[in-house]
Amino acid sequence: MSLPAPETNTTVVVTGASSGIGAELARELSRRGHHVTLVARRRERLDELAAELGEATAQPADLADPAGRATLLGVLRNSGHAVIGLCNNAGFGTFGRFWELDGDTEAQQVQLNVVALHELCSAFLPSMVSRGAGAILNVGSIAGVQPLPGNATYAATKAFVNSFSEAVHTELKGTGVSCTVLTPGPVRTEFTDVADGGDIESRAPGFTWQTPQDVARQAVEGMVKAQRVVAPGWTTKVVSTSGRLTPRPLLLPLMERVYRKPT
Repeated sequence: MSLPAPETNTTVVVTGASSGIGAELARELSRRGHHVTLVARRRERLDELAAELGEATAQPADLADPAGRATLLGVLRNSGHAVIGLCNNAGFGTFGRFWELDGDTEAQQVQLNVVALHELCSAFLPSMVSRGAGAILNVGSIAGVQPLPGNATYAATKAFVNSFSEAVHTELKGTGVSCTVLTPGPVRTEFTDVADGGDIESRAPGFTWQTPQDVARQAVEGMVKAQRVVAPGWTTKVVSTSGRLTPRPLLLPLMERVYRKPT
């Protein structure tokens, strides 16, 4: 077991906790008795979820902003709760041809999906290793197993998350601490609405979609068991494997058609 049992002075931090997988991760952890620290930009949603859970703290923060990350880390270090678990779930995607997308938004995507995750892992792993207990869950994606024309920045950021997490998991062997990467496929959340990809969402067969509740349950179970990878659902495993093995000259034109936005 990697994720320690809950205690009165411990917490599990969940980023991107205002909706979707993040909110369900918080609910699942709360059901298991953990105090959770809820992090996202939308205070109202965090306050509602904290009230629902009871043993929870709402901590609004913009993790795409270095100042927001610094403030969050300062608050957590002075909270009186030891961080025994960290769920790096915050992230967003964009659809379209890279050079036609807003450059500032693309840069913020890298800051949130990659830099914030990397910085939070760096901040809390040393203390976890010193205690000999702790668990990190990084939310990657099957999007990260291959390049995705039309979703280029997002897929690249998730490739980083997938690779980084598996490497750190291996480095942590024997420490009592684990790093698990969650690689979901399509999940019914606000993701595609935020990314302006609703038309692309309709192209995925219905049987490939999963609920955030089921994904979160499997993810937390993976943290508890110190799994290296959690790939929820058989379709996710099939798509992930095919994405890694299909030759790029065949795969890239197919993915470009799937992710192309109508003009």
